[in-house]
Amino acid sequence: MEDKNQAGIAYMQQGNYEEAVRCFHEAIEENPNDPIGYINFGNVLAAAGEEDKALNFFKKALELDDNAATAYYGIGSVYYNRQQFAQAKDMFEQAIKKGLQDSDVFFMLGMSLMYLEQPRLALPYLQRAVELNERDVEAVFQLGLCLAQLEFVDEAMNYFQRTISLNERHADAYYNLGVAYAYKDDIKTALDMFTKALDIQPDHLLAGHGKKLMEKTLQQS
Repeated sequence: MEDKNQAGIAYMQQGNYEEAVRCFHEAIEENPNDPIGYINFGNVLAAAGEEDKALNFFKKALELDDNAATAYYGIGSVYYNRQQFAQAKDMFEQAIKKGLQDSDVFFMLGMSLMYLEQPRLALPYLQRAVELNERDVEAVFQLGLCLAQLEFVDEAMNYFQRTISLNERHADAYYNLGVAYAYKDDIKTALDMFTKALDIQPDHLLAGHGKKLMEKTLQQS
């Protein structure tokens, strides 16, 4: 039984959804009362863009075991992709309550709260995501954005710098550092940061706007 699920997951990671579906289908047939097969099947369907069908499989898993944390996570991910962030938040909270403790679920819950414009509530979840996976560039960056929204400027800058140390071509991290330096009236450094963002991503409109503003400010001083 386990082998069919493991084989399916391996196929899924290779992007071979057809073989993955076949394996998970066999796993379900062999053991129709095990939620794992349904969750895996749901994950493949969601990855292939068949979201409605995926939801049915996740819900079937929960009928078999309402403590199946990864089924809640799967449903939350579908809602998140559909930008139904309030429903996504509820599902990620359930996943955590039922015992899922990996960095992804904390990150997704934090991001759902950010989209719901609740950065204060998002903060501890994004912090936890980074604690659990310090090399997750996107989590480190989003934690910086969350701190910036809450006006913890120095802490935010620290995370933007950490983002760049993990990925030196992260244009948005340079842009946000530029905003922070401008906020601190360090115009020259702000200009450097906006310029770096534009070197990496020449069509970065916000960085282009920031650069013009800083050049204008320097001319006037």
